[in-house]
Amino acid sequence: MTGPEQDVLAKRFEQVRPHLRSVAYRMLGSLAEAEDAVQEAWLRLSRSASPESAAIDNLAGWLTTVVGRICLDVLRSRTSRGEEPLEARPVEPVPGDSTDTPGPEDEALLADSVGAALLVVLDRLAPAERLAFVLHDLFAVPFEDIALITERTPASARQLASRARRRVRGAEAAPRPDLVHRHRIVSAFLNAARGGDFEALLEVLDPDVVARADNGAAGALATLRGAALVARQAATFAQFAQSAQPALIDGGVGVVARVDGGFRVMLFTIPDTRITQVSVLTTPAALARLDISVPALP
Repeated sequence: MTGPEQDVLAKRFEQVRPHLRSVAYRMLGSLAEAEDAVQEAWLRLSRSASPESAAIDNLAGWLTTVVGRICLDVLRSRTSRGEEPLEARPVEPVPGDSTDTPGPEDEALLADSVGAALLVVLDRLAPAERLAFVLHDLFAVPFEDIALITERTPASARQLASRARRRVRGAEAAPRPDLVHRHRIVSAFLNAARGGDFEALLEVLDPDVVARADNGAAGALATLRGAALVARQAATFAQFAQSAQPALIDGGVGVVARVDGGFRVMLFTIPDTRITQVSVLTTPAALARLDISVPALP
């Protein structure tokens, strides 16, 4: 391939780079690894460059398939090494180049578009399930193309996506009325915490509410008792609440948030109309014991 043809191919690649990074991030949950996967896709394209490469009509689709294969290899490598789940891994900075250096704001924007709860759930899927769900459900890649990547039949690829979809969305087709009720109370708590609204917090907290948070030390908990004392911690809750998103946790309503490069989970006990217990979990050991799914709640 001549220099001008190579330049044209490079320009076309740069046009689809943001899409490829988005695909890779949802597959891998790491901006650094996502950028590496995209760069590897470019290297493969440029190494095999030919006049026919420059003439590929659907270059985005072709490269999405290549990135999918690369990400699947990374996920399988993680599984074979027994690598720790996402909540135990710090978010890595994305490497840039001389013309475009993504910073923390890029990381935050992309992370918010995915959702902390979804990232945690995706990280618990088998590699082929994750690929099928991400490519088909999030990026509308046909099952025929997914089948080629996973070396399965289209019907088998469809089953992978269906199985992943059930795990992501939870077993229940419709939320139970009590879950909807609790979700509304949790939402009211988060809205009040975001605004530092002391009176609104008192409205949703039981007078004898107990709040516990692990502090990273084995078995050590910080405990607060009483609605007034817990509500006064609104400023502490605010950072958590800003990025918190609802999730079904062990069959109940909770929230998952990205804080300080990791994940935190907040669990709520709501026997009737007020919150009687709040638990904040941050350690990988505590999070690994939770069954988290993304709910379809109003």
